[in-house]
Amino acid sequence: MAGYLLVLAAIKLLGLGPVEPIRLAPPDGRAAVVIAPLSATFMYFLAVFSFGLEGDLAARRSIYPARMFTLPVTTAALAGWPMLYGMAAVASLWLPTALFARWPWEINVPVIWPALLAAAFLAWTQALTWMPYGLPGLRVIVTVLWLAALDAIIIVAFHYKARELVMVAILAPQIPLAYLVAWFAVARARRGDVSDWRAVASGFSRTRSSVGSGTSRTFQSASRAQTWFEWRRHGRTLPAMVAFVVPVELLLLFIRGNDTAPIVFEILFIALITPPFMAVFAAPALSTSTPFVARRPLASANLIAAKVKMTIWSTLVAWLLVVTFSVVALMLSGRMPVVVERVRAGIEVTGTLRGIAVVLFVFAALVASTWKHLVQSLCIGLTGRDWLIKSSVLLGLVVLIAVGPIVDGIIRNRAVQSAIWNLLPWILVALVCLKMIAGSWVAIRLYDSRLLSDRTLVAGAACWFVTVLAIYGVLEWFASSPLTPRYFLGAIAILQVPLARVSAAPLALAWSRHR
Repeated sequence: MAGYLLVLAAIKLLGLGPVEPIRLAPPDGRAAVVIAPLSATFMYFLAVFSFGLEGDLAARRSIYPARMFTLPVTTAALAGWPMLYGMAAVASLWLPTALFARWPWEINVPVIWPALLAAAFLAWTQALTWMPYGLPGLRVIVTVLWLAALDAIIIVAFHYKARELVMVAILAPQIPLAYLVAWFAVARARRGDVSDWRAVASGFSRTRSSVGSGTSRTFQSASRAQTWFEWRRHGRTLPAMVAFVVPVELLLLFIRGNDTAPIVFEILFIALITPPFMAVFAAPALSTSTPFVARRPLASANLIAAKVKMTIWSTLVAWLLVVTFSVVALMLSGRMPVVVERVRAGIEVTGTLRGIAVVLFVFAALVASTWKHLVQSLCIGLTGRDWLIKSSVLLGLVVLIAVGPIVDGIIRNRAVQSAIWNLLPWILVALVCLKMIAGSWVAIRLYDSRLLSDRTLVAGAACWFVTVLAIYGVLEWFASSPLTPRYFLGAIAILQVPLARVSAAPLALAWSRHR
């Protein structure tokens, strides 16, 4: 982030010339290139310092790592040091960014209270996720409601233009309160004090257990057992992240004045792109390879199939939550008539059949994009090579951070836009050729290694081809125009359907198992 901000400052000083100060909301694209990587880094900090990448958010027991309970330190230290390091990290993330926004971009932003808000948000996330709960999934509900209430208080204060001292007075007491809750949560988890309220609901006495009581069950095959195990370990990660973020985003619908169609649809757009965005952060946990995986009495193809089935169910559950939250928020906030009226106007222009098809196609594209982000990194994580995994993460962060300035530069430079448009056919041809070469190489390796049967390879290729044809047909129906060449639509269909990286997952797992 520091390197990124320094590069942006150098670009501004050397190439962009003087920039007018930005004092009115909303800021333009220059602020977006700062906010986007800042938000991504903050989300990563939330996951790291709350140990969210190591535990099951939907489980009853605490997600605080149990191995740390054996350390010869006090419970106050176990709770305090992660909170102190985390709050220092998020504060140090905001303060240089705020100073950078003031110079050289000259964007007037507050300095103190956003850092306190980030620290308090992280502290409460840690305290509420470390707490053991009596029911599965209750952790997610309690954390979402509490953080939403905190956000609502800040939004109201910001709406009424509260001074920075007032904001500091609201946020500063939150940190010691969160620490006390975290200390109590870690103390309960360290004692193995986990209430089981399921027994109360069933008419039995309340019991306490360190890992929770479970009913034994049998499976018809080892593959089904592995699918169930993958769901228990990682399948609820994405739905839990969506349940954290989407309700907070939809709270914007309840703010007075946010009742116009552009604002309502902008809020809905943010909520709808949240699952694909969150899938990027959930994917690394799904593709983790450990020595225990290599010892399971299953073929590599069966292990990959279990992960793929788990990602499908995880995607469907996450989108069920998004649809439910969105409908409930629109009805409770009274914004549903605005959406219905605008949808009717759109149907009158496009026609009923085409309008319904557009809505279904966009929804299916968002769902498919979520699943694609979950599975496309399997071939990297399942290799078990730390250098490869870390290099891919670093490359992804570099690309994410570079997208903002590159897009902003393209928008501002008409010569670059013209050059890209003229070279677009060759760019698409090059990308399609690279994808097909990579897919062919993976197919040859799969055939030689006998990880997949010939029937499976042929069926997979046929499914991929049919999916590409279906997407191409829909795009041809929607965007049939003399200005849109058919090769452009065909290239989009080919590039959107995953091929090489998903197919390479069995190879990556076999490489990890036999190293």
